[in-house]
Amino acid sequence: MADRALRGVGLGAKSFEDEQGIEFAERSQVGFDCPKGHHFEVTFAIEAELPFEWECKWCGQMAKRSDGATGEAKETKPPRTHWDMLRERRSIPELEDILAEQLDKLRGSAD
Repeated sequence: MADRALRGVGLGAKSFEDEQGIEFAERSQVGFDCPKGHHFEVTFAIEAELPFEWECKWCGQMAKRSDGATGEAKETKPPRTHWDMLRERRSIPELEDILAEQLDKLRGSAD
């Protein structure tokens, strides 16, 4: 049984290719500071769109960029409620008529 044991490096542990002839993408380091005072850097490709926040690798809170860059505030729409969607389909007089019909039905079944 010992004759059949696999020997050598673990699967997927190392690449035996050398780095000769490989041109790596240019990179930049971006620093981040979290609210708890941790500072860390993340490497990005030069052409990558840089994030304004990154999760702190020590405490998990959202860290902001050290260079002070902030993103533009995104315009957010207020959530549509059931009433908003109903008003898109019906007018107030229509809704009053439907309410009156339903109330008449309920009053008629209670007798």
